[in-house]
Amino acid sequence: MNDNRQPEKRVIVVGTSGSGKTTMASNLAKRLGTTHIELDKLHWGPNWTEEPDELFRERTQKALEGQERWVIDGNYRAVRDIVWPRADTVVWLNYSLPLILWRLTRRTFRRAVLNEEIWHGNRENLHTHLFTKDSLYWWVLTTYKERRRE
Repeated sequence: MNDNRQPEKRVIVVGTSGSGKTTMASNLAKRLGTTHIELDKLHWGPNWTEEPDELFRERTQKALEGQERWVIDGNYRAVRDIVWPRADTVVWLNYSLPLILWRLTRRTFRRAVLNEEIWHGNRENLHTHLFTKDSLYWWVLTTYKERRRE
């Protein structure tokens, strides 16, 4: 059988928080020998401030400019009209809630214990994730069904 498919050139990796989007996208970009673009890095400013949509859209547009090939990860509606029409492949990480919570826990504890900088000086801490309304656990629990339906 002769398979004349073209290799993927522009891939978007989506899934709920903690599903492994960034890990998957980074590994895939390395395998494909292309650029990895992390939407969280473009969306979040210092001190975990959300950038205005106009700035986020501008950063996303600029990150894609001149890029023939890329792997991008993220679920942001604010830039979906910029990213999705350019993608030739969508990878949807659709895992069970217990697996996502386990991955989120492993990642959060690693980042907190190692005081790992994520981007723009931002760091995760256990207090925020366990005891505040800004908890990623709360976000995952309240958006999981909607994300799967979407």
